Amino acid sequence: MARLTKAQREWRPGMPKKRRSIRVMFASTVLGLEAFVAFFATLVIFGLHAHDYPQPVILVAGVLLSIVLVVACAFLTKKWGPSLGWVLQLVLIATGFLEPLMFVIGVLFALAWWYALRAGSRLDRENIQRDKDQAAWDAAHPDAAHRETAGTDAGHADAAHTDAARSDPGRTDAARTDAAAEDRGRPGETPAD
Repeated sequence: MARLTKAQREWRPGMPKKRRSIRVMFASTVLGLEAFVAFFATLVIFGLHAHDYPQPVILVAGVLLSIVLVVACAFLTKKWGPSLGWVLQLVLIATGFLEPLMFVIGVLFALAWWYALRAGSRLDRENIQRDKDQAAWDAAHPDAAHRETAGTDAGHADAAHTDAARSDPGRTDAARTDAAAEDRGRPGETPAD
């Protein structure tokens, strides 16, 4: 049997699901895209500059850089994860010494990295505040927080029948109201639109 993760071992029914970090998702996306760019840049350097550099070195270094970029995604939750990302941004910019266009691409990815960290952190802070506000509202309104509004099959059938009673052109407004109230078992009560 597969080994359970810490989160799976600690889970209990009714526990809220932990929100994933948007900063980590954004930064992972940037690093993943950079891995593709590094791989294709390796092929470009291999094809255009094969006579300037040893071919096996070009291929091994490029594939290794692509792998490191992908593996770095796993460490973004660590304190030093974003710093590792910045180092990798510098490495990608430095590939411009092998293929000058990589200076431009590297700087553009560094800007994307900066924006991913900045915007992701801001959105994470907003989500934390939203969760605190929701918890405070739930504490202040315990009845509304636990009320189930999900419809069952009977509830959907009742709603469909009530809608049909309301929209029947042959009935007057009073007859529609009475039919809808009778369907809900509350004579004399008007349905909420």
